[in-house]
Amino acid sequence: MQKSFSLRSSVLAAAVVASVAMVGCTTTGNTQGKGSAPDSRAELESQATAALTRLYSAMPGTRELVAKSKGVLVCPAVIGGSFVIGAEHGKCVLRSNGTSRGYYSTTAASVGWQAGGQSKAVIYVFNTQDAYNKFVNSDGWSVGADATVAVGKAGANGSVDTATANAPISSYVLTNTGLEAGVSVQGAKISKIKM
Repeated sequence: MQKSFSLRSSVLAAAVVASVAMVGCTTTGNTQGKGSAPDSRAELESQATAALTRLYSAMPGTRELVAKSKGVLVCPAVIGGSFVIGAEHGKCVLRSNGTSRGYYSTTAASVGWQAGGQSKAVIYVFNTQDAYNKFVNSDGWSVGADATVAVGKAGANGSVDTATANAPISSYVLTNTGLEAGVSVQGAKISKIKM
């Protein structure tokens, strides 16, 4: 029994080490720091602005959606790696009325037979005051447990669909290939940090 537990612990430890090593592997283009974790507040702000610009280009109507929202949380470089056990981590900036209101970290984990690593931008749009207030006043916030987040979708005309625009919170995921349709952010844990 002791040997079996020890062997499982060793395999799990090896999988965790492999997952951490894979975090350095990204598939997003890494030009001028894009796709890599921001080291400073200025770099995070710059990457967040670039991520929003990419979103606006990828889906018509998102600029207007963000402009009329109560706030937007931009995580420009969520870096993930996996080998059996997956992990993602990134830093985010919360903006409201065009002004930065705070800084956050996001983490998520998954288990399953998977291999690879990538960087992506994840953007959460708070369309209602209630959803925004609950996020700002929380001490750690989890997608799915603390709030339901609608996956941003395009309507028939290629612009933001009505259901997405009317959801309390909607999310958008961008990779190096553009907007990823139907990607769930379920299970992401977001916590306030100091930068």
